[in-house]
Amino acid sequence: MKVDLELIRRFNVAGPRYTSYPPATHFTDAVDWAELDARLAEANRARRDLSLYVHLPYCASPCYYCGCTKLIDPKGVKNAGYLDFLEREVDLRCAELDPERKVVQVHLGGGTPTYLSADELTRLGALLQERFRLSANLEAGVEVDPRQLDEAKVEALTAAGFNRVSIGVQDVNPDVQAAVNRVQPFELVEQAVAWFQARGVRSFNLDLIYGLPLQTVDSFRETLERTLELAPSRLAVFGYAHVPRLVKTQRKLEQVGLPSAESRLQLLALTIETLTARGYVYVGMDHFAREDDALAVAQREGTLRRNFQGYSTLSGVEIHGFGMSAISQASGAYWQNWKDLPSYYAALERGELPRWRGYLKTPEDELRHTTIERLMCDLGLDYDALSHTLGVDVREHFQRELASLDDLERDGLLVRDARGFQLTDLGRLLIRNVAMRFDATLQAGQGSQYSRTI
Repeated sequence: MKVDLELIRRFNVAGPRYTSYPPATHFTDAVDWAELDARLAEANRARRDLSLYVHLPYCASPCYYCGCTKLIDPKGVKNAGYLDFLEREVDLRCAELDPERKVVQVHLGGGTPTYLSADELTRLGALLQERFRLSANLEAGVEVDPRQLDEAKVEALTAAGFNRVSIGVQDVNPDVQAAVNRVQPFELVEQAVAWFQARGVRSFNLDLIYGLPLQTVDSFRETLERTLELAPSRLAVFGYAHVPRLVKTQRKLEQVGLPSAESRLQLLALTIETLTARGYVYVGMDHFAREDDALAVAQREGTLRRNFQGYSTLSGVEIHGFGMSAISQASGAYWQNWKDLPSYYAALERGELPRWRGYLKTPEDELRHTTIERLMCDLGLDYDALSHTLGVDVREHFQRELASLDDLERDGLLVRDARGFQLTDLGRLLIRNVAMRFDATLQAGQGSQYSRTI
């Protein structure tokens, strides 16, 4: 793909990734908790299906690029106490939930879930099985660090019903790995896949990151080729989000040097061209899936969703998060647990849910949320279909926003007609810039809160 440097300079601005709308930067500790609880009670009576997210924050060592909420514990001795408090939170939340509500999805994230011992993973699996009504068709996923894995942990996870595995690869180049403090021989990834496959797991997602120090087009091509040898059902290829003001360890990467915006775009273009040529569908933003995978099918059918866990096939479910910093999403509301461990523990010691901040969406927020979500999932907008979904005339309601797309059309990011618009190949790379045109919350001076779009 030919790169227009002037275009890159113009569009290389800070912006949200739109895993929520409004973005999490708009959450507040002044949320009306009584109103939020009233909304949840109404949803509880409707018995909507549940998706559970469990945040397991501990890591053995820091990966310098990582912006996740994490706690570094090289000796691996702190999980038992954390699981005690996690169990308290689950019990408090379950007291408010109709026990007949069905759980259709579980996801363990971190941190490093596989930092837990096999016994701890077994305990966590038993907790979820005992407290919730799990669907017979449960989609249960876990994030795996192959450096923190053995056969006993694999056995514990699969015995607990985990049937989807997301393995962090990031990059196979030893120099890149050393620069980001994640030295991980590829043989460990191959071994992890083999262990899970031997126990019947067939759904694999492999995570890569582009935009890291020392990456080049040639070196990242090798990363892609080695990764494809494992034939994953999905790949997540994330653009490195550099926000050193918020993540201090990222300053170490500046000492090595980061790729330019042009190089990042070339790496992304290489990724798209390589993966689509090998039979993967570019679902959107940073996700790729085989044509027969549920993500690709959902996109073709117009039912793909986007939430805090990225792209998802599940519609109409409530997401309930557990653990420090976990975010929940239900009934037109978001809420997040305390991000620091002392505050999280203290709330539970008092017998309270460890909620820190949240946001109650307005009707206008809901309209914009759905519009941005459809854009991120469908890679375009169908005005008539969206008008039917929203119950408003999209052409009239978003007249100003649609008029603002003129420059994006001139620059080749999208093509449009009377029925709507679709993103071009270039527009897919800059999808966050397009979505920002429908964001009423963006204000001057917010740049340091978000990573750049390229």
